[in-house]
Amino acid sequence: MTTVVNEEIRENERDTMTLTINENIPHIIKYMGSKRKIIDYVIEGINECYTGGTVVDLFAGSSVLAGALRNQVPFLSNDIQKYSSILAKSYLGDYRWDEYPNILNDIIENATSRVNHFKELYPDISFEYNLDLTLEQFNELEKQQQALIERDFTEIEYHLFLKNYSGTYWSFEQCLWIDSIRGVADEYRDSDLFYPILASLMFAMSYNSQSTGHYAQYRDATNAKNMSDILIYRRKEIVPYFVRKFTEFQNVLGENHQPNNVVSKDYMECLNDIEPNSTVYADPPYCFVHYSRFYHAIETLVRYDYPEVKFKGRYRTDRHQSPFCIRTLVKGAFQSMFDMINEKQSNLVLSYSNTGMIELDELIELAQSTFNGYYTVEVRYLDYLHSTMGRREDKSRDVQECLLLVKRI
Repeated sequence: MTTVVNEEIRENERDTMTLTINENIPHIIKYMGSKRKIIDYVIEGINECYTGGTVVDLFAGSSVLAGALRNQVPFLSNDIQKYSSILAKSYLGDYRWDEYPNILNDIIENATSRVNHFKELYPDISFEYNLDLTLEQFNELEKQQQALIERDFTEIEYHLFLKNYSGTYWSFEQCLWIDSIRGVADEYRDSDLFYPILASLMFAMSYNSQSTGHYAQYRDATNAKNMSDILIYRRKEIVPYFVRKFTEFQNVLGENHQPNNVVSKDYMECLNDIEPNSTVYADPPYCFVHYSRFYHAIETLVRYDYPEVKFKGRYRTDRHQSPFCIRTLVKGAFQSMFDMINEKQSNLVLSYSNTGMIELDELIELAQSTFNGYYTVEVRYLDYLHSTMGRREDKSRDVQECLLLVKRI
């Protein structure tokens, strides 16, 4: 049974909601395709399908759903990218901040000590942006930092970003602080504090980066205007942004008594492990560009494994390729997802768009043919201004957001 409705008609139809949206969900990173702005629309759809059990966020991405439903239901967050697990665990953590009364000061003091130690060992490395630079001088300053990738820093344990990314998305000084705070984070690896430390660092990286909000490629200064814009970011500091976000976590996130689990698996492996009667929220990639290209830098921050990097964007060479981003594979990927959810006797709330790799009509027909007999299938539409994270005239575009609600009878 299939029903197609406009969202305006359905807005007031439900009398009660099982799940509500947590207020003051901390915003952590700029993320292409984030559902933050329409999270109420998503949760309304989940309410239509939820019949108890676990809510599964199958392609968690920025993990905003974990923040929205925190401490309400058993929750499973999954994404093949490990940075997503840090975001989810930050939202879902069980925090008792009074056990760490001086934690923020301790983190900053420790990181400052690491920065000073590096500068004592390498007094020759210094780059000054607070000068009246010509375009030629600016680009020379950038090239000198980019050349640090050829230098040996093995005397310092945490040097990945200053070696690989100085003068690219961030300045050398910013990278030095990124490495130093990352080193501090590892001292709390056995504590829930590990996650908000890394998440706060991701926030600082996002708002200090001279790129467009993701890390597909850093910008070059080809003229005075470009240089002036990039200098705004080069002159920013990591620590104030880190402090702002970590303080917000302390103020907003407290204890969490609901069972939750966070994994980094292929979507089919995750589905294979879910309990029957789960409600799966699936927000797979819509376009041909792989998320591992946009967010490789924070993936590397989490793994901190000194990977081989290539090309101008300094990408990891082991980036994940999603079948949902490949036109010849996308239909089969959806079919596999639907089959497994059917097998698990679970419900599905699927987000997709009319700009996706498969036509909406074809996707709906696929769901209808898979979920028959024991399920109802409902389709909802919402007009939505989608951010492409660009800086040009196409930085956002109108899309029709579709929610496919598949509920077991």
